Formats: sequence, structure tokens, C-alpha cells
Amino acid sequence: MDPLLSYAQSRRDAQIDLIRRLVEIESPSDDKAAVDRFGQFLADTLAPVASIRFHRVREKGNHLRVEFHLPGKKKSGQVLILGHLDTVYPLGTLQRMPFRIADGRLWGPGVFDMKTGIAHAIFAAETLRELDRPVARKLVMQLNSDEEIGSDSSRAITEAEAKKSVAVLVLEPSLGPEGKVKTARKGVGDYTVRVKGRAAHSGLDFEAGASAVLELARQVLLIAEFTNLERGITVNPGVIGGGTRVNVVAEEAWAKVDLRVWRLSDARRVDSKFRTLRPIDRRTSLTIEGGLNRPPLERSPAVLRLYRQARQIAAELGVDLGESQVGGGSDGNFTAALGIPTLDGLGAVGDGAHTPQEHVVIDRLPDRVALVARLVESL
Repeated sequence: MDPLLSYAQSRRDAQIDLIRRLVEIESPSDDKAAVDRFGQFLADTLAPVASIRFHRVREKGNHLRVEFHLPGKKKSGQVLILGHLDTVYPLGTLQRMPFRIADGRLWGPGVFDMKTGIAHAIFAAETLRELDRPVARKLVMQLNSDEEIGSDSSRAITEAEAKKSVAVLVLEPSLGPEGKVKTARKGVGDYTVRVKGRAAHSGLDFEAGASAVLELARQVLLIAEFTNLERGITVNPGVIGGGTRVNVVAEEAWAKVDLRVWRLSDARRVDSKFRTLRPIDRRTSLTIEGGLNRPPLERSPAVLRLYRQARQIAAELGVDLGESQVGGGSDGNFTAALGIPTLDGLGAVGDGAHTPQEHVVIDRLPDRVALVARLVESL
């Protein structure tokens, strides 16, 4: 058996214990104190084996940078492990959804997305250290506090670290029971379409009004036509609002629209379509806000080379490592868009992210740790 896999198997119970502790420190994105408690626990845990630095944030949680102390005298460049501290679950979720072990799985809020991925990184570094396996690069782990809510305060930090890295390993959850990694993710855009109309009494002076609600309805139909399923472009007007009373011609209305694209070129084309929208009722006016906030992680030659390297290592560990393309984004989208070789979905094997069924498969903990360790060693 591969010695790294053998060591990871011997440490499986220790990893389960760490995962339990991570899950039981709740860290919702919108609670700075909670996210900071989680980050500080990791900093305290890793201080004996790593150099720790916080990027302080005023309103959101602090971002955590960990540089592991690993064997190897001279190191050139770095490998970046990317993850996040925050979860989608509000404080108190643990009371109705406690961490538990059942049916060969670990259950609990955030166990799949992505606290087990963090544990994988920690134990991959431990494996290299304890087996005295020298590495050619520094190993840096960046854990952001706001990934689940758009990464506004962490994006620049992520991109700066990526530019210093030969590769980025994203320990977001894998896909499906086979544990497929992610070689493409859709880019994500958010638009707000606002309509300004003219108010009037709907009974006494209807013709003097220009309905913002009616104009918005017409615009939503046009916007829906931006969808092109053959190219993987989806444009979803997901939330709308407007008007004040049923007997008043609406003066204002708005819609929030979600955009998903596989290609940056498609994002630019759709953005142009948004910018060229014009009122159908010329008594109204339109304002378009927003745009692409997370570029696509495209299945580039650099991504494919890194995937093939990981697939070969996985095969040596007895695992058939498949690839997948998914519609959701991650912080790996930012690093891949810079041209840095990026492989996503290297984290936990399980299912049910963001739901009461969230879980990870216990038997897949060791081979995932060994895969990450071997990848770091090979880069």
C-alpha cells in the first residue's frame, strides 16, 4: 500500500475527531464573531506546525492564511490550498442538526461544505511532515470568511496569493458518490433592473400614469430570452418587486436577475445585451446595475494538465478520479481566471450541501487526504 495512504488510514479516527470539532463551531457567513471563533480555533490548533496570519475585516469574519512547516530545505514558489470558513447555516442549527456518525457517514451543518475539506488539508500536511516527505514548494492554505456570500472582501487576497502560486488546489466538496473533481464551474453574475415610471391614481387619472410594473414585465420577457441552453447560458429573473398600492399606477419597479455562463466571452455578450435594453414605454426609464461577480472556471489546458496529474496519482492510490462541470461557483473561479492551474472539488466525498441531509462518507476520508498530500508533493 502507498505509505501516504497507509498513514492517512491510521489517522482516520483522529480526522473524524477534528471534523467533529470543526462542525461544532458554527460559523455562519453573516456572524463575524462566530466566524472569527472558528478561525481562531484553527489558528490555535495549527500554530505549532505552521505560520499563521489573519487578514482583518471590519464587518465580516477575518480571513486566515496558514503556511505549513514541511520537510524540504529549499522551496521555490508555493502551492495554494483554497477553502472557506463560513457556512450557510444560522447559529443554532446544530441543536436540530447535530454532528453525528451513522450509516458509515458523518452528518452535520457544514460537514460537507466544507469543514471536512479543511480537515483534509490539515491531515495532508501532517502526513507529509510525519513521513518526512520533502516538498519543493511552500504550502499555503487560505481560508476565506465570505465565500458563501460572494467573496467581496477576500477576492483581492485570493488573487494575490494565486499569482504567487504554481497551482491552486480547491478543497470544496467533490461531486457525486464517485467523488469527482471539478474541472469547470460556471461564472456567476447578478443584475438589478430598475424601472422608473409615473405615478397616477388608477381610477381618477389612469392615462396620466406610466406603469413601472408593466414596463418591468415587458423587460423581464426580453431578459428571459438571453438564456441559451445550448451554450449553457442561463438568465433567471428570480426576484421582482414594485408599486405601492393596488389603486396607484406604479412609479417604481425592480427585478434581480441571476446569470450563469461557462465562458467569459458569453458573459461579455450577455452583459452587452443588458446594457442595450431600452424602455418600450418611452415615458419610463431603465437603470441597469451589477454584472459578472465571479468569472467562470473554464476547462483550460492548464486545468486539464493538473487534473490529469491528479487522476494519475489517484489511480496509484486505487481510485478512479472522474471529472465534472458544475453550475455553481467557488473562489477557484478567481484563480483559474488568472490562468493559474486550478483543480476544484478535491474535498470531501458526500452529498447534501446546504441541506439537513449534508454528510460525508467515512471510508473516503483517507484516500482524499493521500491524494492531496501526493499532489502537493508532486508539484
